[in-house]
Amino acid sequence: MDVEPVVDLSELRFVGVGLQRPECVVATSDGTLHVSDWRGGVTRIAADRTQTTVIGRHEAALRPNGIAVDVDGSYLIAHLGDDTGGVFRLHPDGRVEAVVDEVDGRPLPPTNFVHFGPDGRVWVTVSTRRRPRQSAYRSDVADGFIVQLADGVATIVADDLGYTNEARVDPTEQYLYVNETFARRLSRFPITPTGLGTRETIARFGEGTYPDGLEFDQRGGIWVTSIISNRLLRIDAEGEVECVLADADPAEVEEVERRYVANELTSEDLNAARGTILANISSLAFGGPDRRQVYLGCLGGERLATFRSPYPGPASW
Repeated sequence: MDVEPVVDLSELRFVGVGLQRPECVVATSDGTLHVSDWRGGVTRIAADRTQTTVIGRHEAALRPNGIAVDVDGSYLIAHLGDDTGGVFRLHPDGRVEAVVDEVDGRPLPPTNFVHFGPDGRVWVTVSTRRRPRQSAYRSDVADGFIVQLADGVATIVADDLGYTNEARVDPTEQYLYVNETFARRLSRFPITPTGLGTRETIARFGEGTYPDGLEFDQRGGIWVTSIISNRLLRIDAEGEVECVLADADPAEVEEVERRYVANELTSEDLNAARGTILANISSLAFGGPDRRQVYLGCLGGERLATFRSPYPGPASW
């Protein structure tokens, strides 16, 4: 991996005000940014930068982690509750309905991410079955899984993963890629007519890198955000990894690394991870008319960092 970041922190600009744990960001072709809102909904940032927040009307507050935008303007929300999970649909008027809240007859644990596949299937990730979730912040726990939702039926199609995080279908539509945060690897699965094939390791990450967000560019690159170290990485078509940007105190990363190796990592460690200007980046989206504007979701900030990419991202509707 290249040591020197490609993008200097001075090139970053910021979008949005007063965002609430904007963990996930989605950009659509009309210039709108759709951002998860920890208060229980989604904030839309229009092309003119005006903001509108839709909070779901639900008996228990949703805790949106990953979100996906449907063509009718509604959202699928991965609910990351303290003890409960599931995928819920949030309508523009605030109505909420459950899409899937159990699998194999059991309630879904706190749910991390949701993604529309191009063939109509929905892919859902659950990081761990453990309670509390922080007891899975270690390399020797692998109880995360992936759910396929097809024709209204939810099925576990991949299991025993090391803290399953973002998952996306690649541009060839042949593979589902997934980040395993505390196994520190990027994996992929062949997509079959009924589910997923055998897992393949695409990249392993070293000290200080904990992969979370995932996206592709039009040059065959795979982009990965790392929580804690505030790194954004790009893996090219040959498998070479370069650091696009980074913002972390080396001493703090070293201490977190020590705690990770000792199986002592906690949610407090994650919540405290901030750089000089970045606040624990967790996701990314390509936007703008040429798809070269990168927007970074985060766990700790109230706005989105953004910069220009040398490579265009995937097309969006």
